[in-house]
Amino acid sequence: MNAAVDRSQHGHLVIVGGHEDRENSKEILSRFVELSGGGKATIAVITAASKVPDEMWKRYNAVFTELGARQVIRIDLPDRAAANDPALAGRVRNADGIFMTGGDQKRLLAMIGGTLMDEAMHGALKQRGACIGGTSAGASAMCGHMLADGKADLLPEKGSVSLGAGLGFVQRVVIDQHFSERHRLARLLTIVAQNPYLLGVGIDEDTALVVERGVGIEVIGAGSVTVVDGRAMISNVADIPSGGTPQLIDVRLHLLPAGSSFALPEEVGHPNQLRPDTTRRTPDPLTDFVRNVTKRNPVS
Repeated sequence: MNAAVDRSQHGHLVIVGGHEDRENSKEILSRFVELSGGGKATIAVITAASKVPDEMWKRYNAVFTELGARQVIRIDLPDRAAANDPALAGRVRNADGIFMTGGDQKRLLAMIGGTLMDEAMHGALKQRGACIGGTSAGASAMCGHMLADGKADLLPEKGSVSLGAGLGFVQRVVIDQHFSERHRLARLLTIVAQNPYLLGVGIDEDTALVVERGVGIEVIGAGSVTVVDGRAMISNVADIPSGGTPQLIDVRLHLLPAGSSFALPEEVGHPNQLRPDTTRRTPDPLTDFVRNVTKRNPVS
């Protein structure tokens, strides 16, 4: 197998901050369809996060059909029994693109976490090079450590945010969405203060972090991706009471506006599906983040 074909099978993630454009340029959803195979793609839409699944299905069926996908299939999951249906899981495993709609990430994980459907999604990505997309709740659910609940309005607040088990497409990262629009920097800082092992990622609305596994990342859409790195942080969070504001010293913040595109050092100059074609080598301070989100976990 030649290098170009091998790289095309790496698989992609399209992690969307919510409220992506579905009426005008449709840049993010167009890219998802493209990375799924364009006019040859079969796209599975999972609406389990939503309390109005019929509405979500109609919305995304219409836009993916308009964008030229060969087939769009509905994955209706009213309960965990459906998520353990071998036939339904097989349809997902054989899909070229799998898209998780918005809603409530806790609801999504309660439906599919640890089921045959969960296993099928990982198999499609790792064995067949499928593209996994998720918006809003579907974006947060992609992490191994998922932001489950909580808020911190103006300042970081100890104990105000909780994490849960996510789907694990990316590890050592926690993702928040609607980031700038809902002023969620304090919430992300709260997570990093309490879990410095994790890198915090905030994705703006109509913005996506595109990941080519083992290769690099790209930011597309209208906004930015914010990365918070607290691994070298000095903090008193362990010593203050719940509800207190921790002292956070030496926290790194990276801002990646749309158009940012970075490849891992060893991948610069090799064929890839990131844009622009002249993908830049990842700066050293950002390398660990890019390695974490692009890591090619063992095939399952």
